[in-house]
Amino acid sequence: MVMVVFYEKPGCSNNTRQKQVLSQSGHDVVALDIRVQTWTPETLRPFFESKPVAEWFNRAAPRVKSGAVVPELMQADEALAAMCLDPLLIRRPLMEAEGRRMAGFDEATVAAWIGLSQDGRPIPEICPRSDGVCSVPKA
Repeated sequence: MVMVVFYEKPGCSNNTRQKQVLSQSGHDVVALDIRVQTWTPETLRPFFESKPVAEWFNRAAPRVKSGAVVPELMQADEALAAMCLDPLLIRRPLMEAEGRRMAGFDEATVAAWIGLSQDGRPIPEICPRSDGVCSVPKA
């Protein structure tokens, strides 16, 4: 299988489940905190491929939810600058493998890209909590 560099917000329950699916599919996952990376527009832009700018954003980010940032009104250069300053705006996870980069965890796309095997449960991409503060449940 492949090594996947997985940029996440540590403690996010969805990112935890996504990493588990990747690992259970035989992939080696290197998890990095998306908030502490030194992002530039040049390093960030390739993750979004041909997606529209509005799809680059984490809809659960506090500034998006409050209306301070309106993804549909932003141009690419403005969006990238904002994300470099506030990585919580970035749609997660960001993943790198086999020379390709991707934002978000679209199951079918990831399966076609590097292969997935799972137990039949859907793999969440959007934070299920209404407050946008995803965290791993305490055991």
